[in-house]
Amino acid sequence: MDNVIIRTENLGFTYEDNNEENVGLISTKEIPALENVNLSIHEGEYVAILGHNGSGKSTLAKLLNLILVPTVGKIFVDGVDITSPDFSEDDVFAVRKKIGMVFQNPDNQLVATVVEEDVAFGPENLGLPREEIRKRVDEALAVVGMTEYAEHAPHKLSGGQKQRVAIAGIIAMKPRVIIFDESTAMLDPQGRHEVIEIMEKLNREEKITVINITHYMDEAARADRVIVINDGHVVLDSTAKNVFLNVEMLHDIGLEAPQGRELIHLLNKSGCAIASEAINEDECIDAIAEFIENSRMV
Repeated sequence: MDNVIIRTENLGFTYEDNNEENVGLISTKEIPALENVNLSIHEGEYVAILGHNGSGKSTLAKLLNLILVPTVGKIFVDGVDITSPDFSEDDVFAVRKKIGMVFQNPDNQLVATVVEEDVAFGPENLGLPREEIRKRVDEALAVVGMTEYAEHAPHKLSGGQKQRVAIAGIIAMKPRVIIFDESTAMLDPQGRHEVIEIMEKLNREEKITVINITHYMDEAARADRVIVINDGHVVLDSTAKNVFLNVEMLHDIGLEAPQGRELIHLLNKSGCAIASEAINEDECIDAIAEFIENSRMV
């Protein structure tokens, strides 16, 4: 399709683990993190990527932004092969203008002592005029709800607020794709909820392609598409509903469905015939309540 923004072709990556042995020599052990990954991400999609620790999901994120270079295979961004030997450092910079990345720890992305200066850092590196930088900073802070904190010191903010500032810094670069690499993992429930709402706002209102790499099933259930990686391989790639109805398969690879779906699954195994494909919390509550009400009428 002509609206594919990211495509991988037989993508693989292998880490080298150097261990010093007793004789003082160095032996290199190759550890495959990803193998034969073929994916197409379309512009405007909201995608969640799941996998247990060490599955390769964060490695994939770093490959897509060229923080890591593939061992084998190709990556195409907007139709351009970014793994080509002819790809220069300037070309890498151009890729990172299109694909922004928000990491797990916001402290690793904050570079200034004032919020608005931090958000301006990216646009300044793009060499934009001062008026354009001011406009982008104001717009980005408004999107993440941090306008009133523009002159605050980032280190005095809460974890959720810091993450919102980090996201604003990426938004100000105006990327077409934003990858959230376990960006809610260090946040409390309120901060996590705020960041998820921003992801959805960016996708639905700003039409930015969002890739959310997460280990929270309820977060993933809100995405349009869910990709599950296990031991470096893509094992499921479908709508959230189709993925999370495969409860037994998820269990086999060390994952779970969202809590509501898990409860319905357990009830069905215990003999309660709840004929529902609900996966999110509200749908599951309604399905169980309907089952209880129907049971009373029998």
